[in-house]
Amino acid sequence: MGAVNDGPADDSHPRKSVTEVDHVAIRFAGDSGDGMQITGSKFTDTTALFGNDVATFPDFPAEIRAPAGTLAGVSGYQVHFAAEDIFTPADEVDLLIAFNPAALRANVEDVRGHGMVIINSDAFNKKSLQRAGYTDDPLPGLRERFNVVEVPVTTLNREALQGLALSSREVDRCKNFFALGLLLWLYHRDLEPTARWLASKFKADVLEANIRTLKAGHAFGETTELLPTSFLVPAAKIEPGPYRNITGNAALAWGIVASAVQLDKPVFLGAYPITPASDVLHEVARHRNFNVKTFQAEDEMAAASSAIGAAFAGHLGVTVSSGPGFILKQEAIGLAVMVELPLVIVDVQRAGPATGSPTKTEQGDLLAALYGRHSQAHLPVLAPATPGDCFHVMLEAFRIAVKYMTPVIVLSDSYLANSAEPWRIPDVESLPRATVSHPSSDAAESFRPYERDAELLARPWAIPGTAGLEHRIGGLTKAPVSGNVVYDPDNHEQMVALRYQKIEGIVRDIPPIEVNGPDRGELLVLGWGSTHGAITAAVKGARERGLDVSHAHLRHLNPLPADLGDLLSRFRRVLLPELNLGQLSMILRARYLIDIESFTKVAGQPFKVVEIQTKIEQMLEESS
Repeated sequence: MGAVNDGPADDSHPRKSVTEVDHVAIRFAGDSGDGMQITGSKFTDTTALFGNDVATFPDFPAEIRAPAGTLAGVSGYQVHFAAEDIFTPADEVDLLIAFNPAALRANVEDVRGHGMVIINSDAFNKKSLQRAGYTDDPLPGLRERFNVVEVPVTTLNREALQGLALSSREVDRCKNFFALGLLLWLYHRDLEPTARWLASKFKADVLEANIRTLKAGHAFGETTELLPTSFLVPAAKIEPGPYRNITGNAALAWGIVASAVQLDKPVFLGAYPITPASDVLHEVARHRNFNVKTFQAEDEMAAASSAIGAAFAGHLGVTVSSGPGFILKQEAIGLAVMVELPLVIVDVQRAGPATGSPTKTEQGDLLAALYGRHSQAHLPVLAPATPGDCFHVMLEAFRIAVKYMTPVIVLSDSYLANSAEPWRIPDVESLPRATVSHPSSDAAESFRPYERDAELLARPWAIPGTAGLEHRIGGLTKAPVSGNVVYDPDNHEQMVALRYQKIEGIVRDIPPIEVNGPDRGELLVLGWGSTHGAITAAVKGARERGLDVSHAHLRHLNPLPADLGDLLSRFRRVLLPELNLGQLSMILRARYLIDIESFTKVAGQPFKVVEIQTKIEQMLEESS
């Protein structure tokens, strides 16, 4: 960290110092109507273009429109950016910008000691303080703990927009861009990317208002005596190549689109809107030129059933939902298991049960994915680890689905869905590519629609309408070769066993587990899904302090990797953090008879690095 002088454009203002830092975490917080998500995402995009590594955490209110100025209506967007690799949005923030007292109260305890708090002083009146639950003015006490900067954002925004043909409400809706301009100055970010984005979204006076207030916020930072220092986070040293900022939901959508190209098959997405999965449907619908069709169904069962129908017709069927909708789809998924058609089911998990906390994150659907259907309906289950990994997991899911003629479940979650990271756009030629073939009418005489591949145990994909390939399909138990309905109990048991063995055989395609650290020792931290970032950061810090700890992360949850049992046995203790009450821990204990230490959290929030670090240290102290 160091300071250098950086003079202003003219000599009318004092020269300000610039402090260089390795990483910074900031949080925008305000009412759900204050535009915090847009403000945070535009700061993130600009920062990614600058060349920093970035991790974000958008945090939405659970109610669609909670009462303004209350804790229930607070919306936040956290951005962690650095000159080095980072893995989480950070446990604490260096700066909080709070648009009202409720935003301050809901977030101030996450600010590091002596960090900066910028408040919109215009919003701190008696009524808004009471609405936020304050009985006294909190600012005197906060000034002793933090660097509190009071900026009349509402007033300054209104002054900047005088003369425009906008209503007072329209003027006030622009104030988030005043704050964005101020923060772009404070951290030496460029205004141009945001100005280009605004020009693509707005016209006339609305465009002029937003650009004018963006520049006014930037100019305020340059001239005010409240901020004598700005901060510079140098660009990260990353592998050269094309990058873009991507969320998990966008990566899922792009993976769906890419699968149509890589497998040379049309894709059909049937979905019903639900938080936080709806953006996948929206994004896929923008790319219909890639032989992708989207269908917004009337309910979850119809969404899944339509995708099954598309798979029957030779398309790549996919359906997307969140936990409650995923449960409603289970009967249709059971049909897809019975008829053995390739279908990818994406569950963007959220906190429940029922409506629960629909904008908060959780990993509570693992057991539902593994065992949620009636009878013996064994299915492969995959889980991405990062927002960018969602793209590659979708390609893997479709590959397995068509190779083994089976539905495949992908478990994302709300944290991955909305978080963003810089993602290197892959070389298309490096992506797995295959052409899915179907039996032709020339082979009709020897063709049996349910005759299985000797190794894969997968039945052929017979497309309706092909002469000579007529066959019976449906939910009733059938004979293994002819496909005729058979009620014989021995046949039923044989068919259940065949489908089970087919899924278990997928293990041959699962690569060996990668271990971060020694592949044997005192403690292994095992994870799956979105816990990857916090576990990686915690283990990295522990190893830097000389602790004997390693990390392995599971992408395939069913079937499990063939070498998992051997890996677990080579460590004295195993820690498994999960955002549920220990679902994978229970499965692994039963399967491998190893006393896995379950570490759980169901608060609707991701793990903090310090929580896992503390648990690692505690376990190693107990072992010493």
